[in-house]
Amino acid sequence: MKFRQTLLLLCLLTCGMAMAQTSGSFRVKGVVLDSLTQEGEPYATVKIAKKNKPEKAVKAVLTDINGAFSATVNGQGDFLLTISSMGREPLVREFASGAKEVDLGTLYITDAANELAEVVVTAQKPLVKADIDKIEYNVADDPDSETNSLLEMLRKVPMVTVDGEDNIQVNGSSSFKVYVNGRPNNMMSNNPKEVLKSMPANTIKHIEVITNPGPKYDAEGVGGILNIVTEGGGFEGYTVTLSANGSNRGAGGGFFGTVQKGKFTLSARYNYNKSYSPRSYMGGSQTATEPSADRANVAYGGSSKSDGNFQAGSLEASYEIDTLNLVTASFGLWGGGNDGHSGSSYLATSSVEPVGATLYRYTTAGRSHSSWYSIDGGLDYQHIFPHVKNRMLTISYKINTRPDTSDSYSEYSVDDGYATDWADYIRRLEDLRMDGSQNTTEHTVQTDFTTPIGQYHTVETGVKYIRRNNSADNDRYTRRQDGSDYAFDEDHSTHYRHANDILAAYLGYALRWKKLSGRLGVRYEHTIQNVKYLLGRGEDFRKDFDDVVPSASIGWKLSDFSNVRLGYNMRIYRPGIWYLNPYLDDSNPSAMSQGNSDLDSEKNHSFDLSYSSFSQKFNINLSARYSFTNNSIQPVTRLVSETEIADLNPENYTGKDVLYTSYYNIGKSRNASLSAYVNWNASSNTRVYVNLFGGYTQLKGADGLENHGWNLFAFGGAQQSFKHDWRLSLNVYGQTPWIMLQGKGSSFLGYSLSLNKSFLDKRLTLSAFASNFLEKYQRYESHTEGAGFRSDSWNRFPQANFGVSVSYRLGELKASVKRVARSISNDDVKSGGSEGGGGSMGGGQ
Repeated sequence: MKFRQTLLLLCLLTCGMAMAQTSGSFRVKGVVLDSLTQEGEPYATVKIAKKNKPEKAVKAVLTDINGAFSATVNGQGDFLLTISSMGREPLVREFASGAKEVDLGTLYITDAANELAEVVVTAQKPLVKADIDKIEYNVADDPDSETNSLLEMLRKVPMVTVDGEDNIQVNGSSSFKVYVNGRPNNMMSNNPKEVLKSMPANTIKHIEVITNPGPKYDAEGVGGILNIVTEGGGFEGYTVTLSANGSNRGAGGGFFGTVQKGKFTLSARYNYNKSYSPRSYMGGSQTATEPSADRANVAYGGSSKSDGNFQAGSLEASYEIDTLNLVTASFGLWGGGNDGHSGSSYLATSSVEPVGATLYRYTTAGRSHSSWYSIDGGLDYQHIFPHVKNRMLTISYKINTRPDTSDSYSEYSVDDGYATDWADYIRRLEDLRMDGSQNTTEHTVQTDFTTPIGQYHTVETGVKYIRRNNSADNDRYTRRQDGSDYAFDEDHSTHYRHANDILAAYLGYALRWKKLSGRLGVRYEHTIQNVKYLLGRGEDFRKDFDDVVPSASIGWKLSDFSNVRLGYNMRIYRPGIWYLNPYLDDSNPSAMSQGNSDLDSEKNHSFDLSYSSFSQKFNINLSARYSFTNNSIQPVTRLVSETEIADLNPENYTGKDVLYTSYYNIGKSRNASLSAYVNWNASSNTRVYVNLFGGYTQLKGADGLENHGWNLFAFGGAQQSFKHDWRLSLNVYGQTPWIMLQGKGSSFLGYSLSLNKSFLDKRLTLSAFASNFLEKYQRYESHTEGAGFRSDSWNRFPQANFGVSVSYRLGELKASVKRVARSISNDDVKSGGSEGGGGSMGGGQ
């Protein structure tokens, strides 16, 4: 009896344990990456089945936008996991349960090798990804990148606008900073239009619009940061890509290559472009709204053309000492040169009786040569702590030098018969040569530390020191119209040295808990500026700045494919030497300018609310933003009597009123904007997209200056893939006039077409493109008003552009240059106009 009871008890226990095992559950997770690009494979289907019943799935999920997946599976034993995606080889992995969580790690998926004849299977990758503080546009996945410049691709990027004259704005602001691979590039930040239009887009992997920079970033940049990530990461083995292009605007070529041997990895790239700008035309008028005998009405017109070259190269290397220690080194070169020729004519007439009578007439002929380069090197060391996952220490050093040179001539030819009471003014119209050289060298040391606290919290902190030495030698030479030799003008030449010492520290906190994510941070920056004049009329001065910059953001994951984000951010602009320099530039007798050494840092506050949703059919990003500044630095131009300009030498009086410009912390701006990016994958071969940015701007300045209005930027297009690797793209874009404190800009409309064909298993790509080809020129107009004057100007630029490009890839795409997770980024100066102290001779009064 006891034996039977014991046997029954054992049977019940065994059955119970078996049932418990069968009914138990566990979690399986992993991430699916493209085997070539190492990018996440979005929306792939993940099916899990018992190994002995592979035809019957017990669980099915989709990967998220980054290729990650997680599924709760009931039961125990051996399982089969199958991953499938359009145009991909099915990926199968076996695994066994036995723990509460099974981490399959990284799984690599490859393109399908065998396709049915006459059937093309393609997968539409999402071009836009959204994080809590940034939007990412995948340039490499956009077929238009084969033919477009980087500037043209920016028109597609959410929250970025590029107008018809190639002026760039981020979040409705022209004040932004440019990074390359997480490092600042001051040359690009100071000359984004010229540099980005010279860069071929096929060298770029993706562009990040960092709308809410955290405390680890420098506090500069009102609109945000554009981080341009070049090709070079995400490969294994070796590869070399050769490319060339030619158009009616010039020609160029380049290469990219990467190779790995053991723990050492090296990546290099170089591009060279020779550009030709056809002749463009300009004109306008300046009218005295308060007529007097000392104020003339001026009409002018002219033309110009230029030729230039641009080159960019980089070298990156990494050595993995062991699994915990990584050293990386980098070298970069950006720059080019430009030769220009121009000619203009000016006619001045009386603003009083007899109205319209000729006062003087003259023409100018100009020629110039300039060069600009940025050369940098960096060394980074990263240490990962073995016992705490994601705890990391980074120590970085960077050196950068930016030599610039310029040499320009402006020569006058004055008609006889000018009004006698304008003789002193005419006497000041001397032929002018400006010979300038500038250089900035900076050394930066930075230390960053980040550590998780528990499962959901992360703390980051760091310190940074920059020593920046600027030098500028601007020599002016003049000669009278009698044909004599040029003579050195010491009074209007300047040689100065500008030293900056910047110390910064930051503290940040991040939270990721279930569907909630958030960030808080604060950054402190102390700046010392010392300016010494070796030659010229400028006075030595010192300026100190102390800035505390907070930031906050919060995000909520609505689903695996959608989220909403709310953020607050404060950004600053410290005035550069161009704004602070008290030197009076009176080289043009009708228009003079002077800096203001009493300026303070601009402080901009912004609030933004964003929503993102990404699925196989639709990618949507919507953003609402409100920002304000109460002390923005504004140039104020007034028509005044010469006697009101305190620093003007009476010996240079002409007896006529002049336009006088200086800078003040008097600007108040209010900006409310909406941006929308929508991508519709109508089919596996068809993509339709639109990028919209619109808003309302209100600006206030001194002397009752005020302006407000609406503006809209729109970019839309479609891409179609055909059999045998043919692709066609059509884009249309335009903008309404933008708002300025003393006027408004011009509207524009443009369009482009491109056709691509791939050969040799997509190793060889041929492309043809054309844009704005129905009209040779497009006209842009602007309007400015100030105290005592009104100015209208127009420009007529050649817009037609057409050409071809070719690229060929060698080798296997398998190895990657490892980069440390954090590195140096310097963005702390508001620059404007020219950093030199001299000016250029312009139009008459």
